Amino acid sequence: MVFRNLLPARRATWVAAFVVCAYAAAAWSADGAAPAAASGGASAAAVAPVAGSRPAVTTLDGDAASADARGNVAELTQMLHDGKVVELRTTYNGSYGASMMFDPQEMTYYVSLFQDKHLWRVIKSQDKRRAEMVYANFVQQTVTLSDVEIRRTELQAQKAFLERVIALSENHAQRLQADLNVARTQQAAVAQRQKVEQDQTRALQIEQRAGQAQLRDLQQQVRQLQRQTETGLPTQQ
Repeated sequence: MVFRNLLPARRATWVAAFVVCAYAAAAWSADGAAPAAASGGASAAAVAPVAGSRPAVTTLDGDAASADARGNVAELTQMLHDGKVVELRTTYNGSYGASMMFDPQEMTYYVSLFQDKHLWRVIKSQDKRRAEMVYANFVQQTVTLSDVEIRRTELQAQKAFLERVIALSENHAQRLQADLNVARTQQAAVAQRQKVEQDQTRALQIEQRAGQAQLRDLQQQVRQLQRQTETGLPTQQ
């Protein structure tokens, strides 16, 4: 009878233990996912890029900064603020990054995934090998996540470069057009000047021929007067 009375209590104990184990297994699943922080893990502290230095910290948004926020993101945020962790590794791809930090007092590793230096996900483990695997996974995620961002940055740079080339080409074309306009204006002025000079030349030629004819007449008159003077006879009119 006593054994039978103990069975329900043992079964309740086993059920409770099974639930606890199942929750722990779900929380530390093999894919590297960690339990979400009280704020959802979307916003958190900044991560410094230099190992051994104290990272710059930003406060958690909303309730995540309260004392009730006990998720890994909130915990690492506080430890960053207190300078209790050492940065071991950090990888950046675009605005995304992965960092592996170490708490020497508790011999605990914190692996974080962040964007614009704000924590996104944090995995906590005392198993170095597991921390290294999670870090490698997060680094690969930063590569994938940053592909579109990097491509956008490259396209923006190409667009700006093309705009500069177009502006230079337009400026060159404007300079050539200005030179061509000057050349056309100068050519028109030269043509007008040449026409005037040609008209003047023709007028001078006419005047020259008239002058030459007048000179010949005068020369002939002079010769006649000279003969008259020499002979003393009047010339026939």
